Amino acid sequence: MAIEGRASAEIAAPIEEVFAVAADVERSPRWQPEIKVAECLERDGNDHQTLVRTETDARVRRLGSTLRFGYDDPTGISWEQESGDLKSVRGSWEFEDLGNDRTQATYWMEVDLGRMLGMVIRGPLVGVLRGQLVESMPGKLKEFVEGA
Repeated sequence: MAIEGRASAEIAAPIEEVFAVAADVERSPRWQPEIKVAECLERDGNDHQTLVRTETDARVRRLGSTLRFGYDDPTGISWEQESGDLKSVRGSWEFEDLGNDRTQATYWMEVDLGRMLGMVIRGPLVGVLRGQLVESMPGKLKEFVEGA
């Protein structure tokens, strides 16, 4: 069973600032409370966190993933699961400079729960997870950046 979605928000901050917060994956639990662990395992020559082990509270249970990140400063971040409890995870942030220190942030994520979790997570729980994993993300980033 797959959970997929896209959501956007306009953030009152320059694109470089918004990108910097989203790209600091290790510190993402500051604004994504469902992420309980974010440990950087590798960095690239630009000091980007390219391999990060995470643990996420998915309400049903804690899910671990090791994610490989790619960066297109300052307009995008993408990731894909290399190993973990889920069958697959892919996602991205796209940032658009709207001028006047405003940024459009668009979040996309696709999660394949796999057969076992797919049997447990059904019905209303799918909507709850979609809200937690996808729909709420731009708002969380906006709230954190604008409140900083």
